[in-house]
Amino acid sequence: MPEGHTIHRLAADHRERFGGRSVRVTSPQGKFADSAALLDGGVLEDVDAHGKHLFLGFEGLGWVHIHLGLFGKVNFGDAPAPPPTDTVRLRLANPESYVDLRGPTACALLTDAEKQAIHDRLGPDPLRAGDDPDRAWRRITGSRTTVAALLMDQKVIAGVGNVYRAEVLFRHGIDPYRAGRDLSRREWDAIWTDLAELMREGVRLNRIDTVRPEHTPEAMGRPPRVDDHGGEVYVYRRANLPCHICATEIRTADLAARNLFWCPTCQDRP
Repeated sequence: MPEGHTIHRLAADHRERFGGRSVRVTSPQGKFADSAALLDGGVLEDVDAHGKHLFLGFEGLGWVHIHLGLFGKVNFGDAPAPPPTDTVRLRLANPESYVDLRGPTACALLTDAEKQAIHDRLGPDPLRAGDDPDRAWRRITGSRTTVAALLMDQKVIAGVGNVYRAEVLFRHGIDPYRAGRDLSRREWDAIWTDLAELMREGVRLNRIDTVRPEHTPEAMGRPPRVDDHGGEVYVYRRANLPCHICATEIRTADLAARNLFWCPTCQDRP
């Protein structure tokens, strides 16, 4: 499932290609056909992202809410657009560009109130200006749930997925099985600040890189990571491989229905 940086990157791409202009809106698949007919020819007035949720605001007509889920795909292209396949849930097009949406978990036309209800149930997003990390801290500091599970709970903090969860805990030497209530405020502030910086870089580069400069392949004289997800990481999907820092074997386990990765030596601080 795409993490929050991908959704913010998609928001920026929609804004750049279609913002402030009239767009053709169609649903070749048919599942969004009625709403597409209402929006067709409307102006894409605003674009918003919160965690893993994307919102496309059409002047006076409402918001298209998109959640990609596990299988959703978004593909941009330059005009002229090719004939759409029957798997395209939503196509936006103008004389210069088009974008196709396939396989999302959610694609629905919402009112302002319905959009706000989604924001209200989500935690703060490190990429949203003005979002308050104190809201997440109040949920974390009294919780017996593990820090690793709390970071994946979108009601606590929005946009963090399995990669950022594993990597930020490694970067701060935190055992993923520690209870939220055992995390110090200093540690939480450092995690939030680090997530914001890492995710901003993710938006800029369109990939996740989490290793510090002194731990890059060039600095350490090690081979670069070879993985479909790209980017250099410390522990994510590195089970049974040696830690870049201490050479301990990286461990993996199931936690909150996702694979957790961590270094038992580097993340053994009390």
